[in-house]
Amino acid sequence: MKDLSGASTLEIMNWFNAAFKESSKLEFEVMNPDYLSCTYAGRCLEIKGETYIYRGYKAYTDLAQLLFCRMLTPVLIDEKKVRLSFEKLDLENSFHKTLKSEEKYGVDSAFFEINKNEEPAFIFAYRQALENVNIQNRKQVLDLGVNSGDEFALIKELLPLDSFEKINFIGVDYSASAIEFAKKRFPQNNVRFFEHDINKLDELKLEKSDLIISIGTFQSPNIDFKPFFLSLVQNYLTKDGALILGFPNSRWMGGEMIYGAKVPNYIMSEMSLLYKDVVYCKKYLQQKKFRVTITGKDYIFLTATRIGSL
Repeated sequence: MKDLSGASTLEIMNWFNAAFKESSKLEFEVMNPDYLSCTYAGRCLEIKGETYIYRGYKAYTDLAQLLFCRMLTPVLIDEKKVRLSFEKLDLENSFHKTLKSEEKYGVDSAFFEINKNEEPAFIFAYRQALENVNIQNRKQVLDLGVNSGDEFALIKELLPLDSFEKINFIGVDYSASAIEFAKKRFPQNNVRFFEHDINKLDELKLEKSDLIISIGTFQSPNIDFKPFFLSLVQNYLTKDGALILGFPNSRWMGGEMIYGAKVPNYIMSEMSLLYKDVVYCKKYLQQKKFRVTITGKDYIFLTATRIGSL
């Protein structure tokens, strides 16, 4: 077993790159992160003539994600050392690689297995966005690309039932099976779902909403982003309305949410297009007298509220 307790992070990464060519699972020894507290990564210690370099568990979970691995449960060797195991993710197990059709996101798809509400990095930022728009005071919420209704589920969990039932919820998605699932999930009279292409939203003749939510939808290749966004603000948002837009800065592979947007022709994460769209929305909304915040990590949340509104 490889002892890496005195190795630098670069040395560890180089060892991984070479070792993973021979095996999909690696075990190695490092300094026990619980041996010290309130200590930054990189502190070097000499203990009984042996060199140790300190890192917390976060450093190793970050490293596992960057190398497309899952870190398994650590095993304590002694007070100073632990054994860690990294297992390569099955990168072929991803909805990103499935056929591009309306049922790419249906109930039998790999995408449908994803529950963003159980990912702390997602739910922390989304909950903050809901609080920023004063969700409890909204009258009608429109969710574009609603799929199974996870965004509505968190709102229902956050609000008292009587407050939730005072809000009208409208969800639109082109996946027939996802919409049928959502209808069964939310049988309440104040929740409506439509199986429809959001590019043809005008056909539904919807009334304006005072909160529009869309998570991971606007950067779909079949959406003409800028004109669609402008039409949404101009034609579907009330005078005192607010928006919560979630831009994915992650990928879903092998059962994990992996940080970093991926674009064609790049082997690494490249976020220029993501931030270009986010900044475009921010500048336009600020010109229209919105207060805009940008938060999040694995999903970038743009939250916009009218200055002087709720």
